[in-house]
Amino acid sequence: MLELQGLDAAYGNVKVLDSVTMRIGKGELVGLLGANNAGKSTLMNCISGIVPPAAGRILFEGDDITKMPPKQRVERGIVQVPEGRLVFPHMSVYENLLMGGINATAKPNRAREIEHVLTLFPRLQERLSQHAGTLSGGEQQMLAIGRGLVAGARILMLDEPSLGLSPLFVQYIFEIIDRLHKDGMTILLVEQNLNLTLRFANRCYVLERGRVVVEGTSQEVKDDPRTRSAYLGL
Repeated sequence: MLELQGLDAAYGNVKVLDSVTMRIGKGELVGLLGANNAGKSTLMNCISGIVPPAAGRILFEGDDITKMPPKQRVERGIVQVPEGRLVFPHMSVYENLLMGGINATAKPNRAREIEHVLTLFPRLQERLSQHAGTLSGGEQQMLAIGRGLVAGARILMLDEPSLGLSPLFVQYIFEIIDRLHKDGMTILLVEQNLNLTLRFANRCYVLERGRVVVEGTSQEVKDDPRTRSAYLGL
């Protein structure tokens, strides 16, 4: 469904991604692991079109989207749930969900998708009229994921969904991620929680200083000594 071929990215003279090649099959949950500053968020931003790659190609369902604007990628179903959630704090929960489905492809199905999200996250149903900025961190993460689903995600890219959450909320969010995956959603998961990612992902890639150093099934990645070395920055 998604393929990266020799992707490079840089901020000024600082190279962040170095010849990254990876693939995500339809219906897979793929984990992207690595220490802080390994290049995980930059890679996701390249896929979204926020950061233009310096070299390489991005293919979605066989089409070269390397130079496609972010708006058109969202319309194709490439949806990112950003690190830190980034909800619209002065808008209600319902208005945030409406904003998720503002693109031309998602808008006709917006009402139905909002109902689906409220089924997944009953707590949001209870807070529809509440300003998003007054929600707890866990509730905001529910809203951010819900907004991504309303956007018509065909591949859902989750950037650090457990960041700053209590253990109880982390477990709940991962249960929802697992449920979405079992329902057929294709997911790219960038996550610091190594053990949870390896538990739920089909396959994983490990980045170290912008390069893929380990790839394989979750069990293969778990058993590879380079994983913990890269993850811990040793």
